[in-house]
Amino acid sequence: MGARGSRSVRLGAAALCAGLMVSGCALVGPPYTARHPQSAANGRSGAISQPAPPGAPPPPGALSSSASQSFPVSPSGAAPAVHYQLGPAAQALVATARAQQRAGSYGLAAETLERALSIEPRNPLVWLALGRESLAAGNAAQADGMAHKALYLASGDHAAQASSWGLIAAALRAEGRNQEALAAEQKAAQLQVQ
Repeated sequence: MGARGSRSVRLGAAALCAGLMVSGCALVGPPYTARHPQSAANGRSGAISQPAPPGAPPPPGALSSSASQSFPVSPSGAAPAVHYQLGPAAQALVATARAQQRAGSYGLAAETLERALSIEPRNPLVWLALGRESLAAGNAAQADGMAHKALYLASGDHAAQASSWGLIAAALRAEGRNQEALAAEQKAAQLQVQ
């Protein structure tokens, strides 16, 4: 085999290796940086666990950090109650933002909450914190929008839904829309009873 043939064999081998590496990456997937609802189940903050086979019980602590969006159905046919919580990083950022807000640094608090939102974008509690900050900063319309986003994400969590309706009511009151605020407060009260 000549130099030309040897070169084409090396190029072919290099192309094959590159193809195998790329296909291997596609099977494994990229490292996920955002918290995923199932990441708490396997103890790794960036990895997404594989779904359990149908009928298998959820692993212990599967809903400890943030709630999963797929709910197993109980024998009675009702979905179990969901309770959203902040992960440790988002919880620390929300606490920092509250301190910044109390000090009157609304812009800084908003930036801190945006970082928390980048960690847990589907957690309604982060959206509620950002909405409360917007309301405290005097932007009721933005607070209303964030409360509606939290309400959308809080499916199955009556406490988070009640907080969302409470923030919607506060934003509506700040805009002088008292009748709509009263209706939102009633929805919040109904959810708190459940």
